[in-house]
Amino acid sequence: MTDMDPIQEIAQFFRRLKWTAMAAVVCWLLWLLAPVLTPFVLAALLGWLGDPLVDKLQARGRSRNFAVGLVFTGMIVLLLVALVLLVPTIERQVLTLWESLPTYRDWLMLTALPWVEARTGLEITQWLDLSHLFELIRGNWERAGGVATTLLGYMSRSGFALLTMVANAALLPVLTFFFLRDWDVLVERIAALIPRDHLGTASRLARDTSDVLGAFLRGQFLVMLILGVMYGLGLWAVGLDLGILIGIVAGLFTFIPYLGPTSGIILGSIAALVQYGDWQHVAGVLAVFGIGQVIETYGLTPKLVGDRIGLHPVAVIFAVMAGGQLFGFLGMLLALPLAAVINVLLRFAHERYVASRLYAGTQSAIVLEATAHHTHPPEHGQG
Repeated sequence: MTDMDPIQEIAQFFRRLKWTAMAAVVCWLLWLLAPVLTPFVLAALLGWLGDPLVDKLQARGRSRNFAVGLVFTGMIVLLLVALVLLVPTIERQVLTLWESLPTYRDWLMLTALPWVEARTGLEITQWLDLSHLFELIRGNWERAGGVATTLLGYMSRSGFALLTMVANAALLPVLTFFFLRDWDVLVERIAALIPRDHLGTASRLARDTSDVLGAFLRGQFLVMLILGVMYGLGLWAVGLDLGILIGIVAGLFTFIPYLGPTSGIILGSIAALVQYGDWQHVAGVLAVFGIGQVIETYGLTPKLVGDRIGLHPVAVIFAVMAGGQLFGFLGMLLALPLAAVINVLLRFAHERYVASRLYAGTQSAIVLEATAHHTHPPEHGQG
C-alpha cells in the first residue's frame, strides 16, 4: 500500500472538513427549525406508511388519486374513532386514579411498608418520611399558584408557541395528503440525484432501511394496539377500576421486551391489593398477562413483526431519548428512522468488511493447505 501524496492528503482533509461542516450546519438548522419541521416530518412518516397500501390499490386498477383519497379517508376515520373511544375512557380512568390517590397512599403507609418492615427489619417509614414528602409537594404546588394560574401564565408567555401548535395540527392532514399523493414522485426525484455508479447500492440500502423501519413501525404498532386492548379488557373483566389505564400503559411499553408485561403485572397487582385486598384478584391479573404473553410470543410477534427488525430495544430507547434531548419532539420523530438507517449502514459495512482482503487476508489458502498436509500426512509405500 503506497503513501498518499501530500497534496492528496490535504485535499482529502478539506473534503472531510467540508462534509463535517455541512453536517454541523444541517444539525444546527434542524435544532433551529424544529417547531416548523415537526408537522412535515410527521406527515412524511404517515405518507411513507400509507404509500404501500396506495400502491396495492393502484396495482388493482385504481387511479392514484382514488387510492390516495381512500387511504387518507381511512386514516382520518381511524384517528377519529380512536379519539372518540380513547379520550373519554382515559379521562375517566385518570379521574378515578386521582380520586383513589388517598387510598393508595394509606395502603402504602399502613399496609405495604409495615409488611415489608416486619419481614426485613428495615425502618423504611422513618428513613422515608412520606408525610413530609406529601406536604412538601403540596407546599410547592401552592406557591406555584395552582394548576390554572400556572397554565394561564405559560400560555400568556408562550402565545406564539401555542399558535404554532394549533397551526401544526391544522397543517398535518393537508401535508399528509400531499405526501401520500406525491410520494412516488419524491422518491424518483431523489433517485435522479444519486450518481449512477452508486444507484444500485443506494437503492439496496434504501430498500433495506424501509423494510427494517416498516417492520418495526407497522408490526410493533399493531402488537402494541392489540395487547393494550387485550390487557385493558382482561383487567376490566377481573374487576379493577384502573384496569383499562393499566392495560394501555402495558401495551405502550410492549415494544421493550419484558417491560410491558412486567409493568402491567406490578401495577395490576398493586391495584388489586388496594381495591380488594386478596390474592384471588392478583391471580386474575397474573392470568391476564400470562395469556397475553403466550398470544404475543407465539402468535402476534412472529406474524406481524417477524425477525427482520434488527433494532435492539436498548438502541430504540437510546435513540428516542437522545433525539428528544437534542431536537425535542422532532428528534423523537427522527430517532427511529435514523436508527434504522444507521443499523442498515453498519450491516452493509460489516458485509463489505467480511468480503474485503483486509478481513480474508492473502495467505489463508496457503495456511489451510499446509495445515491440511500436516493433519493428513501422505502414506508412503503405496502404489
